[in-house]
Amino acid sequence: MTQIWIPEAGPPDVLDVREAPDPRAGRGEVVVDVEAAGINFADILARQGLYPDAPPLPAVVGYEVAGTVAAVGAGVESLAVGDPVLAFTRFGGYGSKVAVPEVAAFRRPDGMSAEEGAAIPVNYLTAFQMMIVMGSVRPADELGGRPVRVLVHGASGGVGTACADIGKAYGAELYGTASPGKHDYVRERGYAHAIDYRNRDFVDEVMRLTDGEGVDLVLDAVGGKHWGRSLKTLAPSGRLLVYGISSVTGGSKVDLAKMLLGVPWVKTNPLGLMSRNEGVMGVNVGHLWNARERVAGWARAVLSLYDAGHVRPYVDRVFSFDEAAEAHRYIEDRKNRGKVLLRP
Repeated sequence: MTQIWIPEAGPPDVLDVREAPDPRAGRGEVVVDVEAAGINFADILARQGLYPDAPPLPAVVGYEVAGTVAAVGAGVESLAVGDPVLAFTRFGGYGSKVAVPEVAAFRRPDGMSAEEGAAIPVNYLTAFQMMIVMGSVRPADELGGRPVRVLVHGASGGVGTACADIGKAYGAELYGTASPGKHDYVRERGYAHAIDYRNRDFVDEVMRLTDGEGVDLVLDAVGGKHWGRSLKTLAPSGRLLVYGISSVTGGSKVDLAKMLLGVPWVKTNPLGLMSRNEGVMGVNVGHLWNARERVAGWARAVLSLYDAGHVRPYVDRVFSFDEAAEAHRYIEDRKNRGKVLLRP
């Protein structure tokens, strides 16, 4: 098989395509013949040497793939050779083949392409966990009649696109920050309000749009001082969900230190949160590998939303394995809308 390796921390050009022995399906595992693999910010941070959860370098990263079952191990009952699937991977996703536990692989619904499938696991499960499981987004009639107001930073990205689909399915009123050139896309995906974070103060804009009330939920993957700014947009009983630190993707440990210094540590202490009727929570889907059975339930819920027409993954570009460095640069330069994939 073919894999993309990170031999050492560095710029995109360190990525190295290599050949390796094909994996075998152990007991309770399936081998997936990969047709598309997702790229996430965690992969970029791992390449830069800034992601503490990454395996020691040299390593093959990647959290999600889609393709066809090539082999099944003993005890596998729900899948068979030839089944079209999407799957979570605990690294190793940047490969033309990968072995995964049966519980982490799901048969793709009829009509779902491999590209759509590879765009679902990380982004849509992150969005589902943040909005539904932890963020308490519910239909308006369950919460007093007003739609839940949700502010999503980076609304045009992969998670932002997933949040739009899931938010609309549950009747949320969506506010999204994005650069002006991406506002048409953001509105098309279902955001009621597109906010220009480059030329406007997003805090002022949110408070203006909500007549000073604020929003019920903020999803923020920027980090540092930005989290403190997001707290200022919360209505009483509002929640801030943090799930990334994209502000450090410049690749410098100095940037990481600045981000950590900017975190509103004092403001998020339990007594302060209790006084203000606010909540701060964190999400990292990669840390749920040992809770795969529960996550599988969320995945089935997302796939049901796909069957109902609510989930519509958007794939911006697909790069070949040989173009992996270009793909990483494309995301680092904030050029993408929706998902960026790799194809073996």
